Amino acid sequence: MKCATACALLAACGDNLAGSPPRAVPQVAGDWWNISGVPDLGALNAPGQQPVDFTIWQAPDAMWHLWSCIRFTGVGGNSRLFYHWQSPSLTASDWEPTGIAMEADPSVGEIAGGLQAPFVFRDGATFHLFYGAWQAICSATSTDGVTFTRVLDAHGQCPLFDEGQGENTRDPMVVRAGDHWQVVYTAFAPDGGAVYARTSDDLVHWSGSRRIAYGGVAGVGGSAGESPFITDRGELGYFLFRTHAYGADAATEVYQSSDPEDFGIDTDRFHVASLPIASPELIDAGGESFIAAFKPDTDGIRISHLTWVPEP
Repeated sequence: MKCATACALLAACGDNLAGSPPRAVPQVAGDWWNISGVPDLGALNAPGQQPVDFTIWQAPDAMWHLWSCIRFTGVGGNSRLFYHWQSPSLTASDWEPTGIAMEADPSVGEIAGGLQAPFVFRDGATFHLFYGAWQAICSATSTDGVTFTRVLDAHGQCPLFDEGQGENTRDPMVVRAGDHWQVVYTAFAPDGGAVYARTSDDLVHWSGSRRIAYGGVAGVGGSAGESPFITDRGELGYFLFRTHAYGADAATEVYQSSDPEDFGIDTDRFHVASLPIASPELIDAGGESFIAAFKPDTDGIRISHLTWVPEP
């Protein structure tokens, strides 16, 4: 009986390993350089304002751009807006501040002061901006990679989807997964924060939601699935970065899976690393990998190099 049980367990383990990618661990490599601080918002300055969730991309003219959500400002409502910096080099420090990039527009379905977590990516000649509007996820597009126009439906509204009234659906990130697009994001729920995913063929019409990461070492608090970021690393499969703590105790958990819609529900079997940073975004440029994250005091954004270390 003992032999039969052991053999069955070994067979199950073998089946699991056979379908898994080779394991690797992402590691921050080298010193950080600071690219932004707390911006001057002029008449909208307020005590304690903080740059938080952000996005970094390169426009066709080779300039690099940074948009960050600034919270606790004097804009009113939920106190958030987007601010813009730029630089001719990704590896430069202290990028040039260019001003407020975007404020919420309640006439198109956004909540006043509710802009959260911008994410920009390029698909062919079009740049897409996805962002939280406090209640729902919205999007905008650009052809020059600098000026964005909201995508509105037939009723002149921007919301694409949400997880329910009052759930603060937020922190969208979009990745190409096989032959379709996948958006990942988080939201508050009665049983805690999770990472959700939806799929689309056209970036406008989205499937129903599915939880793809929840519980485990990151916990089940309302902020346990924040700032999710997925990267496709080829034969290594997909990696999910999931933040659950900020400031001096910043913590982001990293998961590796061959399936971009399954990083573990109440399990850590996909967990490969813990990083003492908050809200990371990964950037591949010039044959190198970079990682950007909050500065430790939540007073700006910084960048470092990133390496992938194989595990035996």
